[in-house]
Amino acid sequence: MIPEKVSRILEGAGLAALEFEPGSTPTAPLAAARIGVEVGQIAKSLLFRAKDGAYHLVVCAGDRRVNSGRLKALVGSKASMADAEETLRVTGYPPGGVCPFGVDGASIWIDESLSAWKTVYPAAGTDATGVPTTFEQLLAITGGARAAVTE
Repeated sequence: MIPEKVSRILEGAGLAALEFEPGSTPTAPLAAARIGVEVGQIAKSLLFRAKDGAYHLVVCAGDRRVNSGRLKALVGSKASMADAEETLRVTGYPPGGVCPFGVDGASIWIDESLSAWKTVYPAAGTDATGVPTTFEQLLAITGGARAAVTE
């Protein structure tokens, strides 16, 4: 079930989530197969903890990897992937369903890799959802900043 705060945000933006059977979209390849799109169209949300203790949510194309050097240059210190417990605590969403909507405990960076696609699909807070949206809508709704941190 989609978290209520995500439902409110989506409704306010005029968006609707696609919902599937539980556990069917926890990875970019599985989400792409279930939705019927290219892996690059899946907007995966990855939480990083910087050496200074700050959290950064990077939203990037599902077929890309975050370059640690680019991320370090962007945030000003070395950063490592947050573990599952941290991810749930900071974002409010479990790994496999991390959603960029309604996240207050982290800076949000929307990678330019997503701009190559007309429609992208971030999760809606569960491992069985996808939200058809655009790169520009994603920037606007999340309040995120453009970034170039993938390879």
